[in-house]
Amino acid sequence: MPEHAPEPAPAPPEDRELSPYTGWTRDHWEATADRLLLAVRPYTSRHHGLINLPGPRPSSSGVRSDGLEGYARTLLLAAFRVAGAGGADPYGHLDRYAEGLASGTAPGRHRAADAWPQMADTPQAIVESASVAISLRLTRPWLWDALDDATRQRTADWLMSALGPSPVDNNWWFFGLTVAGFLQDAGIETDRARRTIERSLARVEDWYLGDGWYSDGAGRAFDHYNAWALHFYPVLHAHLAGDKAMLDRYGPRLRTHLDAYGRLFGADGSPMPFGRSLTYRFAAAAAPWLGALTGHTPLTPGATRRLASGALRHFLDRGATDERGLLTLGWHGPYEPVLQSYSGPGSPYWASKGFAGLLLPPGHPAWTAREEPLPAETADAVTPLAGPGLLVQSTAADGLVRLHNHGSSQRAMDDDPCYARFAYSTRTGPAADDNHFALVVAGRPTRRGAPEPEGSGPDWAASSHTPHPGIRVHSLTLAHGRAEVRAHLVTGAPEGTPARQTGWATTPDGPTAQLQPVHGYTVRSTSDTGPTLQGPLSRTAALHGTTGDGPATLFVALASLTDEPDPAPVTALADVEVTDRTLTVTWQDGTTAVRTCGPPWS
Repeated sequence: MPEHAPEPAPAPPEDRELSPYTGWTRDHWEATADRLLLAVRPYTSRHHGLINLPGPRPSSSGVRSDGLEGYARTLLLAAFRVAGAGGADPYGHLDRYAEGLASGTAPGRHRAADAWPQMADTPQAIVESASVAISLRLTRPWLWDALDDATRQRTADWLMSALGPSPVDNNWWFFGLTVAGFLQDAGIETDRARRTIERSLARVEDWYLGDGWYSDGAGRAFDHYNAWALHFYPVLHAHLAGDKAMLDRYGPRLRTHLDAYGRLFGADGSPMPFGRSLTYRFAAAAAPWLGALTGHTPLTPGATRRLASGALRHFLDRGATDERGLLTLGWHGPYEPVLQSYSGPGSPYWASKGFAGLLLPPGHPAWTAREEPLPAETADAVTPLAGPGLLVQSTAADGLVRLHNHGSSQRAMDDDPCYARFAYSTRTGPAADDNHFALVVAGRPTRRGAPEPEGSGPDWAASSHTPHPGIRVHSLTLAHGRAEVRAHLVTGAPEGTPARQTGWATTPDGPTAQLQPVHGYTVRSTSDTGPTLQGPLSRTAALHGTTGDGPATLFVALASLTDEPDPAPVTALADVEVTDRTLTVTWQDGTTAVRTCGPPWS
């Protein structure tokens, strides 16, 4: 029978003077950490080595791995909570995890119900070893140093299995680095640990493409993993190691990344739902906190807390935890389409990374400064990110942020809505058929596949892709205010090939989506598109046309997504003239943009 957890303290009152946007202070973060940790207690194994959380399905690594995941990821939350309080631990969190270290690594049948999987058998354990290592490093005086010698030795032996080459050629290289960092500090196998750190940094360096962006492995896999994995681990390691040379190398990269990353949060606190593992939710706050911790951030202290508290509240206020106080597999609430095969009941607790701000002392300006608005709340902006081939568009009137994707893909998931769409926003969720341009070949709509960036400028970004052998599509997005011009130049397609452009998928209580044909489209339709991150029912508009008899056919549409009440029609936002392949766009404020579609995008 599950044990009964103590009742958490009541939530602190809001402070709208210090935090006019969210009302939250450091006290709220500490209280939230305690509530999340107390909620998982009834699901621990007998000697606390595993936390076997309930869920709709196990991960592909199996229930034993899922139990370790529940242990390791909540241990990370406990470590931030206790280390940030200088060792104060009113609920005795670390005592339970100390017993779990002993039982999880112990030999013998009497501990079988608590035993951790070995990394050679279960590679997912390598991922979890990083959370264990960070936690031991942060809480060393109160946890590691208090363990008996036998438990320390068994734990070190288990951790050292992570020091070999990564079995997955992406951000997984940083798990070995993170374990090595702890072992170095503890004086265990220091030469081997040093070599692991050097090897990991060298491998990931191949994927740094400048402007603060890494690809998550070979190719062009850009998403939120950049912030709280590819920047998080090396910068935190350098900070904890006191390695100034390393921090001088990786800290400025983090700062550059945060300059763009801070623009990807909406006024409602939502991070951009773009990429895989969205169920990690407010892990999105980890990198801004780390920037404040190390001094490598363009964000002011008040903007940092506003971003982080806004993200945390965004999810907690929208049902991210169930009636038991457990984080669910989904976005706001449970939502299976955003899950991957490796997602298990303990997976959402990587959201614990978002509590890294508790490492900042209570007197740090990030806790004491008055909250300041986010970039999305201050002025309309269109920001090209040349490295990843993205275009960020935000409007201050509604605090809504849109992301136009002209450079990111994930080869293993080239048709996944979380990667393959042309556009994403903080107020809509990827749906089965939103923001997509497809041709119908052999009776089936084409996939986008991997886009290749073809340039960008102050208000535009372009890319191309091959949806079918012999056919090439060159795509352009022009943005201004809330208006978007979407153009696609199709080459190599037989005459009469059907083409279809879809718009934003919106729910009945969501923002207003508009989609208007400009050139090449002859029919407009609207259909129900099923559930999204934002709700169970959405509708998406679509435009239809066919390719002509020449070597290339141009399709152009106007689109808009806005939370403004009673918005003007999208045709009032821009006038678009099409001459051959050249677009002349006159925006509502009288400014103009001229673009010739297709390379060299003159």
